[in-house]
Amino acid sequence: MIVSLYQTTWCRIAKNHNFDTIIRTPNIFRVIKSRRMSWAGHVARMEYGRGVFRVLVGKPEGPRRRWEDNIKMDLHEVGCGGMDWIELAYDRDRWRILVTAVMNLRVP
Repeated sequence: MIVSLYQTTWCRIAKNHNFDTIIRTPNIFRVIKSRRMSWAGHVARMEYGRGVFRVLVGKPEGPRRRWEDNIKMDLHEVGCGGMDWIELAYDRDRWRILVTAVMNLRVP
């Protein structure tokens, strides 16, 4: 950001993490991950035959990652990588704690 004041110009460089600490907005990556985890918990508690459940656990065409793979990566980041996440989603209290942990996770 360049600031001009009384014929004097100086350059002040502001980093993103400085803005985050000043205005206290959550990191967009953490928000996306927590919303994805929240949605996955909701869908995991649905019936197996529902279309949205098949989208969550189904195999996409081509070299794309599944939604389920993203959820497993998010769980691995908070230290719950080896757990069956669908069974874990049935316990709403524990799932809510995990969603909150993903939201508060430090992302560079």
